[in-house]
Amino acid sequence: MAGVSLENWQERIRDPKIECMSRDEMSALQSKKLVDLVHRVYNNVEFYRKKMDDLGIEPGDIKGIEDIGKLPFTTKEDLRDNYPFGLLAVPQKQIARVQGTSGTTGKLTLASYTQKDVEVWGECVARALTMAGLTAEDRIHVCYGYGLFTGGMGLDLGAQALGAMAIPMSAGNTQRQMMCMEDFGATAFACTPSYAVYLAESIQEAGLVDHMQLKAGIHGAEPWTEEMRKKIEDILHINCFDIYGLCEITGPGVALDCIHHEGLHVYEDHFYPEILNPSTQEPCADGETGELVFTTLSKEGMPLLRYRTKDLTSIDHSTCKCGRTLPRISKFTGRTDDMKVIRGVNVFPTQVETALLSMGGGVAPHYLMIVDRENNMDVLTVMVEVDERYFSDEIRKLDELKNKVGAVLKQALGVSVRVKLVEPKTIQRSEGKAKRVIDNRQM
Repeated sequence: MAGVSLENWQERIRDPKIECMSRDEMSALQSKKLVDLVHRVYNNVEFYRKKMDDLGIEPGDIKGIEDIGKLPFTTKEDLRDNYPFGLLAVPQKQIARVQGTSGTTGKLTLASYTQKDVEVWGECVARALTMAGLTAEDRIHVCYGYGLFTGGMGLDLGAQALGAMAIPMSAGNTQRQMMCMEDFGATAFACTPSYAVYLAESIQEAGLVDHMQLKAGIHGAEPWTEEMRKKIEDILHINCFDIYGLCEITGPGVALDCIHHEGLHVYEDHFYPEILNPSTQEPCADGETGELVFTTLSKEGMPLLRYRTKDLTSIDHSTCKCGRTLPRISKFTGRTDDMKVIRGVNVFPTQVETALLSMGGGVAPHYLMIVDRENNMDVLTVMVEVDERYFSDEIRKLDELKNKVGAVLKQALGVSVRVKLVEPKTIQRSEGKAKRVIDNRQM
């Protein structure tokens, strides 16, 4: 990767007192916050009071963070059932803003924030931007969508807290994105990884890579692989960082990976993470994959107890090379509801992405999985974009590539697939979250 290296990348920590706190000190802080949180939600949120009463749990039963397993879970369905303001822990007049995501029922998943919640959110994103090597001197081009979606607003708040320049482009209009990125001298950009690949390829095709001042990319909102990170980095000669968050917890800024890329540091002074077996709800050991569950320790407006994210990951509580003691969650293998069972085999889109990127030249990391049922049998078709030259070449070479892709995917997924090779830019590009799977079995 030209232009950027670990040697010239300065490691910065925004709040060493918190980010390098000892495990005992952090547990004491979390315990104090949890005890206060439980009393607040029990006294102010009817939903949680009933949940705890049903379990025979009183606030006094929670003495510290070690008792968190006694508390009830919260699910996305609970948020929908209490839409829009049924989970508020403060009077509605104290809510400074709302953010939301679209839901399958047509109703939003809505989150409410007090002014303090907004400030904590901005501070968490500022920690993340600092972890990515950015300072008040940087210019951050935000091409996440603004509006109810938390992506654009979260990065904007973080840039403000950092003292950096925010360039609020929002999503869409790639030509305008590139023009402003060049004209304004953006040093970092933030968007989904799938759009980052598209934007990087567009910058490369326009011959603008050397005209840019970019040094960092902040990407999240969907699972992505190390291979995709390296592809973006290699095209633009930058360092890319994985940012994680979800509207229900706060938005982007719950976690970010540092320059060592050995997991995403969770800001556990605000968001307590558990990794649980999705079936048994028992805690997983460090390094063991399970479902990520969060309790919002600091949130005032709409605090959540043990929110089941459906994101699958593992956790590592050891001290990182960067010096932070904040635990690290691994890159997500996907979500429990992203996983598709094909003829008894669990398949995640990220497995397809990894396999395609491992092939090197010939194929692009743009694909679409289509699942059908024919004669009571699951059939997986993977559409894959390939280089233009294969379509102007002899049919035999196209067939050879198709067979090669099929073999690589079968080995990676453990199930045979139908491969459909398509020309470049055939698969619709995403400027928000990429749609990777169409499951016709559920239609």
